[in-house]
Amino acid sequence: MEVILREHIDNLGRRGDVVKVADGYGRNFLLPRKLALPVNEQNRRQIERERKVAEARELQERQDAEAIATKLAAVEIVFARRVGEHDTLYGSVTTADIADALTERKFDIEKRKIVLAEPLKQMGEFEVPVKIHRDVPAHVKVKVVPLGTAQPTDAPPETPHS
Repeated sequence: MEVILREHIDNLGRRGDVVKVADGYGRNFLLPRKLALPVNEQNRRQIERERKVAEARELQERQDAEAIATKLAAVEIVFARRVGEHDTLYGSVTTADIADALTERKFDIEKRKIVLAEPLKQMGEFEVPVKIHRDVPAHVKVKVVPLGTAQPTDAPPETPHS
């Protein structure tokens, strides 16, 4: 089955592309969710109109994302965590922790946009990727230090749990 994509879909194509997909995928997923349209001349014209509007919106979103990425590059988040023998952390630093710290600094970034393969379970400095926009890479500096040796720059110290 051939369809015209109305939205960018990872691993499939961009808006306006004519792609060949399995019948079931097109009929049961793409078409009901209005992510694609069947290929015909009327739909091609409609997609072309939508593309012009979307390109203008996309340009604005990209400019906004670049501005946010520039600001994020200057941010360093420090987490103070309890440490056991041999410098092993009790617990870890998760995407939710990073998202909360960014929210405190007036960045509205959801935790699902922070790309961590697994939570940070060791001390050190890390460059954590953030998906602000699919074409604009952004990174945040995250520093994990032992509790008591250094206080986080802006965040209150984490209190140990009894």
